[in-house]
Amino acid sequence: MLTKEQALTLFKHNPFKIATISGKIKDGKSVTAYRCGDLIDLCTGPHIPSTQLIKGFKVMKNSGTNWLGKVTNDSLQRIYAISFPSQKQLDEYVHFREEAERRDHRTIGQAQNLFTHFGLAPGCAFWYPAGAHIYNKLMDMCREQYRTRGYQEVITPNIFNLKLWKQSGHYENYKENMFLFKSEGAGFGLKSMNCPSHCVMFEHGVHSYRDLPLRYADFGVLHRDEISGALCGLIRVRRFQQDDGHIFCTPEQISSEIENVLDFLTHVYATFGFTFQLQLSTRPENRLGSDDLWDKAEAALEEALNASGMPWTFNHGDGAFYGPKIDCQVYDALKRPNQCGTI
Repeated sequence: MLTKEQALTLFKHNPFKIATISGKIKDGKSVTAYRCGDLIDLCTGPHIPSTQLIKGFKVMKNSGTNWLGKVTNDSLQRIYAISFPSQKQLDEYVHFREEAERRDHRTIGQAQNLFTHFGLAPGCAFWYPAGAHIYNKLMDMCREQYRTRGYQEVITPNIFNLKLWKQSGHYENYKENMFLFKSEGAGFGLKSMNCPSHCVMFEHGVHSYRDLPLRYADFGVLHRDEISGALCGLIRVRRFQQDDGHIFCTPEQISSEIENVLDFLTHVYATFGFTFQLQLSTRPENRLGSDDLWDKAEAALEEALNASGMPWTFNHGDGAFYGPKIDCQVYDALKRPNQCGTI
């Protein structure tokens, strides 16, 4: 453990370390450095006591970069390497990486001319005819399932006045992920979720308890302002469509409705050979509503999961700001979990 002054003295011959220490370490605070042989470097640690423990080592790639990501700064080389306690573990990892690259949907999409991305629209896929055909077939399949299961399809706008996003809580809790703009002096936001628009439609009508459950389905286009570094093929994007459903029901109907949705999920994922794991994501630190309401909502979802007989686990603190949710972790061909459906 070093004081800021000690660290500045120790690394006085390294301008990059001096800039890091000066810019990120507050006066009076300390920083950690680790030594391995003749090498000593800034690091939160811990480090292994000796490189003799490393039996498998491989440099994966290197790339050019600029200090702090600014083209006017010094040019540097970034080296990516991995190490394992045994050569066998290293070989298994390298094989896994090769299989992952071979199965990468971005590689397949390019090879089969299904979709691509252009810098003119970051995070927004361009679908070629063959890809659009698959895309529409998937939507047709989902539409048929929605109809069979008693959903009514609706179409909602892509742009809403900020009044709606403020009322729903998205402006306060989610605006950093939204595309916001002004028109004729009024504030608007591109639709990032379908939930508020479906609530507007439900609120506008007069409903009896005999009308419930009322199930809406929507294939609307959504936009989210994901940071550029997080964008990844079709997994993390800025423009997408999701088959989205909202159910308006009585508290007594929650368990049976969730059972039906779980059957819906199971049917669709089984069609493509996917397996999945369910998680009950509970209240986050920043949220809307009273604790009493959250208690009732979480209890209702837990009861429904238990009644389903399907295995599930808790995912504490990862619920949406407006309510708890059941997350569906779908496993790919390499057994990697991917967050997919949400109830």
